[in-house]
Amino acid sequence: MRLMKLASSIVALVLAAGALGGCAVLLDARASSREAAAEARTPPVGRLIDVGRARIHVHVEGSGPDLVLIHGANGNLRDFTFALSARLAERYRVIALDRPGLGWSDVIDGHEDPRAQARALRAAAEVLEVRNPIVLGHSYGGAVALAWGLGAPDDTAGLVIVAGASHPWEGGLGLSQTLPATALGRWAVVPAVTAFASDGQVEGVLEGIFAPQAVPDGYGAHIGTGLSLRRAQIVRNSEQVSTLKPYLREMAPGYGGLEMPIEIVHSDADTTVGLEIHGRRLAEDAPDARLTVLEGVGHMPQHSDPDAIIAAIDRAATRAGLR
Repeated sequence: MRLMKLASSIVALVLAAGALGGCAVLLDARASSREAAAEARTPPVGRLIDVGRARIHVHVEGSGPDLVLIHGANGNLRDFTFALSARLAERYRVIALDRPGLGWSDVIDGHEDPRAQARALRAAAEVLEVRNPIVLGHSYGGAVALAWGLGAPDDTAGLVIVAGASHPWEGGLGLSQTLPATALGRWAVVPAVTAFASDGQVEGVLEGIFAPQAVPDGYGAHIGTGLSLRRAQIVRNSEQVSTLKPYLREMAPGYGGLEMPIEIVHSDADTTVGLEIHGRRLAEDAPDARLTVLEGVGHMPQHSDPDAIIAAIDRAATRAGLR
């Protein structure tokens, strides 16, 4: 999720804090208190699996062919357990993971690189004896799913890329995306966001992500938006998002060598990860890719049109000979 956008609406609070001298201590205490409360409300729902010097949070349910689910920016695996995973668990073994540095997963060395993230997630999946999975990635998670396929082409049955980031784009990102990873952001902006972001501001960010569809009732409480407001997670997410483009530039030439079936689901109303920049180009580059364009759906089709996502997963499994 793009909760870093809260930074721009709380800059005034940062300036006020700087004018008050000893306010940094109070700011830190308030931020720490809110982080502790958020973690108490939203504990891990699965296992914490050791992968070297880090732990990866994994939630498993169902039985059948292995299906790995990888969430997007500044989110966590609860995005999938809100509604989708229970439906999929009727015929797949669903393995949802928190990406490194987000949710309840530890940060790893080189976490900014989707390929390093994919290696860590594959290591956790190996502990669970995951074999030849279908790998689904949403948004930023689409880049990690593609990295998974590039890194393990002989043990990846298929890919499902949902509103996924796949290619470098023109221009840069907004300040709210990049500022948290800077020294100023870490020192002033991020603590202020954690300490003072209101429920209304968080709901406004969610509405922007889901637009033009509405946010499902209970979604924010289920995923635990407070986890996304923790200082470390805001910084880690900004580090990942702000450095993604050069990694995609390195990855994209390899898409032509992906021989597994790939199902791409992208919307023509997605203003976060553009269809023309990502979905269509991936469909052109990958030899066994098929693109489904959803009309009028925003950036969260796993909630706005879950039937389309389930159908894409089933198609990938059938094409891979798993169903």
